[in-house]
Amino acid sequence: MSGANARIRIRVPMSARPIDEPHRVSSQLELLFDLTFVVAVAAVTAELAHQIAAAHALVSIVPFLQVFFAIWWAWMNFTWFASSYDTDDVAYRLLTMLQMAGVLVLAAGVPAAADHSDFRAITIGYVIMRIALVAQWVRAGIEDPAGRRTAFRYAAGIAVVQVGWVLRLVLLDTGALPPSTQLPLFLVLAVLDLLVPRWAERTSATNWHPHHIAERYGLFTIILLGESVLAAATGVQGALDATGISGAFVTVAISSLVLLFALWWLYFLEPAGEALSARRERSYLWGYSHYGIFAALAALGAGLEVAVGQTGHHVEASPLEVTYAVAIPVAVFLTLLWAVHAPLVDEPVIPPLFLLSCVAVILLLPLTVSWIGVSAVVAAIATTSVLLIAATITFRTD
Repeated sequence: MSGANARIRIRVPMSARPIDEPHRVSSQLELLFDLTFVVAVAAVTAELAHQIAAAHALVSIVPFLQVFFAIWWAWMNFTWFASSYDTDDVAYRLLTMLQMAGVLVLAAGVPAAADHSDFRAITIGYVIMRIALVAQWVRAGIEDPAGRRTAFRYAAGIAVVQVGWVLRLVLLDTGALPPSTQLPLFLVLAVLDLLVPRWAERTSATNWHPHHIAERYGLFTIILLGESVLAAATGVQGALDATGISGAFVTVAISSLVLLFALWWLYFLEPAGEALSARRERSYLWGYSHYGIFAALAALGAGLEVAVGQTGHHVEASPLEVTYAVAIPVAVFLTLLWAVHAPLVDEPVIPPLFLLSCVAVILLLPLTVSWIGVSAVVAAIATTSVLLIAATITFRTD
């Protein structure tokens, strides 16, 4: 790099990047940022797997979804801001590093939140990330006159809601509010967080890049699938340490890999970049609905870890619970995959009739577990997903 370019990178005036910027791809900094979320997702997946194995799946769902919301929303805010205002200069990099530190603090607080509804560390991590994000928006407002009002509205909205998150923690910790208000307050503050972008962009929309956003979401999907592979590998290690290789172990291990590969294939059948470019006004629905897709993939990793692990050692969860811990996340993923893309395209790539039939079969398969066993049910779920791919490809080819 020349001296001139090096000086330019020290400080780059922050202005909105072109919507149609050619060859826009994820930066190295964005990829590094994503790696910190690997730690957070791994922590929440491992905790959910532990709860499923202990037959506490139902009571663990709400804490899991709460913690995952914090992870997902932090990633969302960074991703959409970066798509509009990434300068990759020194200040931008340092503030991004601060957000990464917040993610790691959040990840450290996952066990306490899941086991004891103790959200102190998660809230602190969230505060660290939000301080950095507010600073980014303030900088954008100062340096980009065209988007100043929108940027300052973002900064103000995020800051006000974050004060609400801190007050919630303080009031619950001091006993000023009863524990029964924890979930209602979470829902109120989560909704307010979700409303900030809609309110901020009522003045003018930010210049997010449709293909860049589609790529970023695709990369996060791959991260979650990778976490599921890691979770299944953890189950494999546990089963091998306990009893070694068995027919059931081999079946469920191979089926888990096939299932994850099939879900990857299905996700990338839908061309999101072109659809977002054509219908930018529907980006909120597309972007927000991915919370369910991402959460389903994280939950699937936990289910697969238990399904693989139970072939080698005893778990408290019944075979029916174990198989539904796999079937339900797959069904949710497939249903939302269709629902997320349907408003963006004239005709979804995956025919709705095929998809809904596949979902119905997957939800019924666990009912056969008492006859065919956990490994066979997981294999059947994977086979059904593969058949959905084959049917879709054949239908589109014809």
